[in-house]
Amino acid sequence: MPHKGQLILAIDQGTTSTRAILFDLAGKPLKTAQTEHRQFYPQDGWVEHDAEEIWQATLKVTKEALSGTQASHVAAVGITNQRETTLLWDRKTGKPLLHAIVWQDRRTAGLCAKLKGEGREPEITAKTGLLLDPYFSGTKLAWLLDNVPSARARAAKGELAFGTIDSWLIYRLTGGRVHATDATNASRTLLYDIGRGRWDGEILDWLDIPQSLLPQVHDSAAIFGETDADLFGAKIPIAGVAGDQQAASVGQACVKQGLMKSTYGTGCFALVNTGPALAPSRNRLLATIAYSQNGKRTYALEGSIFMAGATIQWLRDGLKLFKNSADSADLALKADPRSRVYVVPAFVGLGAPYWDPDARGAIIGLTRDSGHAEIAKAGLESVCFQTRDLLEAMAADMSAAGLGSPSALRVDGGMVVNDLFCQWLADLTGRPIERPEVVETTALGAAYLAGLGAGLYASLDEVAARWRCERRFEPKIGTDERDARYAGWREAVGRVLTKRDC
Repeated sequence: MPHKGQLILAIDQGTTSTRAILFDLAGKPLKTAQTEHRQFYPQDGWVEHDAEEIWQATLKVTKEALSGTQASHVAAVGITNQRETTLLWDRKTGKPLLHAIVWQDRRTAGLCAKLKGEGREPEITAKTGLLLDPYFSGTKLAWLLDNVPSARARAAKGELAFGTIDSWLIYRLTGGRVHATDATNASRTLLYDIGRGRWDGEILDWLDIPQSLLPQVHDSAAIFGETDADLFGAKIPIAGVAGDQQAASVGQACVKQGLMKSTYGTGCFALVNTGPALAPSRNRLLATIAYSQNGKRTYALEGSIFMAGATIQWLRDGLKLFKNSADSADLALKADPRSRVYVVPAFVGLGAPYWDPDARGAIIGLTRDSGHAEIAKAGLESVCFQTRDLLEAMAADMSAAGLGSPSALRVDGGMVVNDLFCQWLADLTGRPIERPEVVETTALGAAYLAGLGAGLYASLDEVAARWRCERRFEPKIGTDERDARYAGWREAVGRVLTKRDC
């Protein structure tokens, strides 16, 4: 094991599980611990997490990852997290007022529609880079203030704190001494002016949110505070924080303008680095902060798909087509190659580029010959088609911004260990797919940012030079077939849309 100061601990708090990974300075994972947590669905379109359960899970996996290692040998902690998931807690006790409202939750669709009706969206988009959608934290926070008894009165007295999951973990890890977030997570709240780098008072007024609730915003690579010595046996600096997709972008070495990655976990999120200048989207994508270092922000365009790996989980748990998600490819291979069954996984609405919170899922194109294999195939293909939706929009936005289209798509996340999925992704998007040696790049990116924040690395270029492609998948089907199948997908999506301007 490396000597003192030669280890970095990454905490990766995701939508369905929490992981802790101990890395050496070369980015090699030395020890990993992971545990799942529960999902709560109190009403149609509502999704919640128990923040206390997440905190206990974080303690558990961190202690497991550090077992056999002295905490004093860990130079820094990096945190990456499910973004937009919204939490309100008591500053004194640290106790949440309610379950965390998860990024997938759609309960604020009515509020978003009201704000659109008031003509607020263009100005909100210009400031935040985001669209008015229940996905983001701002309307979730407004809902909590309106629906939790005494929340507004207590917030006015300064008794409460708002945060996304990164802020929650920082608060608990530091014993309540630090209430902070980083620029990437702030940029996903609908409350942060990403051009000026500050909370926006006008948007806060529209949502009736007191600024005293909000965390302090730091660079992604910076010292946020130290963990309580009692937790792990020594104080460890928290030196890097980023939302999961931005962390994955760093882990995929997308630190140069024009480089693009797509992460396949519960959802799918594609980011392309647009450099130091904001590139507003004309195609219903999001402008966001890719990372912030030394007070300088680097921006990205992002497309968000709500159901990727979650679609495979639904095929497994809901339809019970197979016992293990890894078996999905074996079943899909048995499908009739002529099948034109489409699964549109709009279980919680549709994300980019449609942004229709009221759309619902459908299986379209069934015939008497259709069976489990055809549905499994359509489920996997739905992720590929949704990726093409994003790539088409990104290509148009990048062209308008004077940026060249990326020559390949770097992929990561749990789904990409499946060779069949990667090949179908190449076939149905028409782009080469590059899979890195380390596919769990989210935690790796958090570790790299922590190393930068702690002064262990000189620059992002230094860590980016370590990126290696494990396998490249080239498209194997012709353009005519690819376009015909995509046209079928677009027709299927059109049948579930409730917003005809999509």
